[in-house]
Amino acid sequence: MLWTPAELHELTAVVASELATPLLDIVRFDTSRRWWTRLALTMGVELWLLSWAPGQGTEPHDHGGASGSFTVSIGELDEDYRYPTGPVRSAGRRAGDTIAFGPERAHQLHNRSARPATTVHAYSPPLRPVREYRSLRDFTGV
Repeated sequence: MLWTPAELHELTAVVASELATPLLDIVRFDTSRRWWTRLALTMGVELWLLSWAPGQGTEPHDHGGASGSFTVSIGELDEDYRYPTGPVRSAGRRAGDTIAFGPERAHQLHNRSARPATTVHAYSPPLRPVREYRSLRDFTGV
């Protein structure tokens, strides 16, 4: 059974807040490369914990047709995102912020702060291969 963006929103928000202390025992910060670990996998959803050292970020990408959500549990990230027919938008994401989205969205995340950050991510169906883009302007839809 696939999860809706609203259900994914609730999942990442609850995991990030209710399990904050146990997640600190798991998370690792590596300044040489991004770090992540899968927390759970079912037929319908995949749950991840990611860390972001200062200066780390992603390339522009979509999630291969999956819906998703992420919650910033520690620190802050900058997100640039785009829907197929819209402009590129930017937003700061702070600890406690949760963003859910359907399959028709591309984005990139960066930790431009001087402090580390962590995020909890969920995808349904379980994460398909992401497609990277040179620029978010190159994203025309899934």
